Amino acid sequence: MKAMRYHEFGSTDVLRSEEVARPVPGPGQVLVKVVATSFNPVDDHIRLGVLAQMIPTPLPITPGLDVAGAVAELGDGVGGLQIGDPVIAMFPLDQHGGAAEYALVAADLVTAAPRSITLTDAAALPLTGLAARQAAVELAGIRAGQTVLVNGAGGAVGSLVVQLAVEAGAAVTAVDGAQHADRLTGYGAEKVVGPLELDAGPAVVGGPFDVVINHVRLAPDDLARLTAYVSDGGIVVSSAGPVPADETRSVRTASVWVVPDGSHLADLVSRVDNGVLKLHIADRRPLAELPTVHQDSGNGKLLGKTVIVVA
Repeated sequence: MKAMRYHEFGSTDVLRSEEVARPVPGPGQVLVKVVATSFNPVDDHIRLGVLAQMIPTPLPITPGLDVAGAVAELGDGVGGLQIGDPVIAMFPLDQHGGAAEYALVAADLVTAAPRSITLTDAAALPLTGLAARQAAVELAGIRAGQTVLVNGAGGAVGSLVVQLAVEAGAAVTAVDGAQHADRLTGYGAEKVVGPLELDAGPAVVGGPFDVVINHVRLAPDDLARLTAYVSDGGIVVSSAGPVPADETRSVRTASVWVVPDGSHLADLVSRVDNGVLKLHIADRRPLAELPTVHQDSGNGKLLGKTVIVVA
């Protein structure tokens, strides 16, 4: 089978299309005939080797933390699935494997794919959806009547956080560039403002807020200033670096560290099929262009969430 792999960490030059043996599922595993995976920024960081100590991963690596496809084979002890079922999953951060014609996934990480969108586009959901759910539901616990600021709301994760917060009944202020304004308003954000001017303070954007969720990479000093945007007793959740708490005002902080979870992914699928969550996909590229996608990301030229079409 064809797979995109790299045998050493480095620039996009290390990515190679190779012929490798089709894997065989062991007990508790599912072999998926891959239709699509997607690119996530962490893929670039892992390939460069900057996360090698934090996330030890044996080489060679087949990138792609998301997978969408059809069940091809079932390992011993796997129930609830049949050959041909359309499924999606997220791999653990130290495993990967979506950028190949076939991929092995632990059965408990697999869930039925959404019915309301194409299987190709469903590849955009697992990692971004789980990260958004962890931020909005598990860590922030957003509830009706709260005010929520989402910094970096136009991105793949931020867009889903906005929608989850709106579904929960919160009043959402979305922060991002003007090119995202119509889409974010369509998701239900009450206000869309440009990039934060941290010197101006929270009042300029209608704060402080009960919840701040940050997806923008900032210098440590600027991350610390986000605490001022939170009301007493509130919380800052960040996927882009740690934010210090303010114990004097009972302001809590938390960091997103996304992990695969089949049941949580099934919850996200139901929200997609119920029309609560909409995926914004900027581009769809063939597997052969994966090195270019990595390069575009590293150069800041990637347009947004990019699906990698395998089949």
